[in-house]
Amino acid sequence: MKITIIGAGPGGYEAAIMAAKLGAEVTVVEKKEVGGTCLNIGCIPTKSLLASADVLTTSLEAEKFGVCNDHTTVELKQIIERKDKLVTGLVKGIEFLFESNGVNLVRGIGKLIDSKTVEVQLNDGGAEILVSDKILLATGSVPICPEMFHYDGEKVITSTEALALKTPPKSMIVVGGGVIGCELGQFFNHLGTKITIVEMADQILSFEDESVAKQLLRQFKREKIKVLTANGVTDVKVEDTGVVVTLTNGAILEAEMMLLSIGRSSYSKGLNLEASGIKVDSKGQIEVDERLETSVKGIYAVGDLINTPYLAHVASKEGIIAAENMLGKNKTAVHKAIPRCVYTDPQIAAVGLTEKEAQQKGINYKIGSFDFRALGKAQIIGKIQGQVKIIVDEKDVIIGASIIGPEATDLLAELTMAVHLGLTAEVLGDVIHPHPTLSEAIMEALHDVHGMSINKASLRF
Repeated sequence: MKITIIGAGPGGYEAAIMAAKLGAEVTVVEKKEVGGTCLNIGCIPTKSLLASADVLTTSLEAEKFGVCNDHTTVELKQIIERKDKLVTGLVKGIEFLFESNGVNLVRGIGKLIDSKTVEVQLNDGGAEILVSDKILLATGSVPICPEMFHYDGEKVITSTEALALKTPPKSMIVVGGGVIGCELGQFFNHLGTKITIVEMADQILSFEDESVAKQLLRQFKREKIKVLTANGVTDVKVEDTGVVVTLTNGAILEAEMMLLSIGRSSYSKGLNLEASGIKVDSKGQIEVDERLETSVKGIYAVGDLINTPYLAHVASKEGIIAAENMLGKNKTAVHKAIPRCVYTDPQIAAVGLTEKEAQQKGINYKIGSFDFRALGKAQIIGKIQGQVKIIVDEKDVIIGASIIGPEATDLLAELTMAVHLGLTAEVLGDVIHPHPTLSEAIMEALHDVHGMSINKASLRF
């Protein structure tokens, strides 16, 4: 079985390795570095910068732990160099995995000719024709940059340019209060940049539980990050000294730089979808069935190209499922329990339904919660802000959960498994959690669903 994969991001490269392990002869077409947006200009480099910010915060608060530090300075250039070195190492790691699994990597831009043929315009000139039994499309997405914002990569930038800045700007307007806007906005604030976040929705992180968004907003206010919700941008002027932005409420903002973080769109340019007969929806996303096969038999699509959450771990899982199906299995892509992570300080992680979504669906639900400040481990490490919140239906099945607090993104795995498997709060609450750990907050929240949390104060009148 010969398989051609266009795109070596999380969906493409994991599909390639899985298909190779299942015995296929695999060729991957990639025009840039392997690893895609996530590894090169997304998840990994962003979290590298945020890790540096965490070290800065720890250093500034060291005396609280009895550790005296004469002075702390920040050098963005070194932070970026560390990030670049880390990314380079991981890129080489994927290339090694390709080599060790017999995956052939072709550098260039792939284009569909028919259901079995891909034409590649090679980076070093010329063209190559690849004929295979199955094809997987995994070209990902790109930042949305409407013309009205006058994106120039210098004064008006996206996350791509933000990750390569050598010196922090004195001021920055962040348009979009989603994951990217909140993470990078807080990062540059830690470096001394005056940050203003503009969000069209009524709350930052509009897709998350309202109580979680409010707690992050309080943290931003403590850090003097200005947040303007329920506001859009009506006009942008790029001047020699910076950017002038007019909002829907008439307010005018000025800053040295503006960061666009209003979302991403599928990148299918040049794939020749229409001529190949592949159906797309009104948003330009490729239509697939539950096996991730497109309207053209033998061609599959995953990740940001299709109508599923634009998350690296979703693309990875879909890539693996697509690879298995191309090799004769009959796997269904299940998106019941997709973890959502935000690497701000405090971290945010969630899975399943929010309380508002449960209300909209008319579900009769109950909630259990527990604050980190009541936890011994949180007190020990000096990170007491936040809570665990768990939502169950009338049968006690866990249908949603959110965590805001220390190491929230790592703690979520237990609750993601619970939603995926349909576990009840009673069953999961019976599990012994180690002490002293942050995971005890999950146990206490599970017990609180039934009003039985030992360490949560009860008010009796």
